[in-house]
Amino acid sequence: MNEAFEIQLNALKADIDFFSYSIKEVAVDMVKEGFTQYPVFIASEHEVKIGELILSRADYARDNDIYASTMEELVENKVIDVKKENDFKENYKGYKTHCCVLWLTPTSAQFVYIPYKKGAENLADA
Repeated sequence: MNEAFEIQLNALKADIDFFSYSIKEVAVDMVKEGFTQYPVFIASEHEVKIGELILSRADYARDNDIYASTMEELVENKVIDVKKENDFKENYKGYKTHCCVLWLTPTSAQFVYIPYKKGAENLADA
């Protein structure tokens, strides 16, 4: 990996760690309330038009805004190809242990799975 990418990835991991309890709570609520079995959180330094902003980088002096979304919304908006939906489901790591992040940078968009901060995984599960 190149150094700039590594710095960005570490900043993302730090943001997810910082927001871990809040993100896990939203993921559990999304599943409990029947919105999805596949919560996805979008992390970006820039405003995005998909998902719902739940944690603003400006409010917490972080690098990324965090938006709540679902696999279904990403399929509907053609972020995930409908033909790849089953592949996504097969590769999805459980929302109880990992945060599924669609990480948007100026040069790329990719899914990453980041384990919740120690302690967050013990929050009430769906």
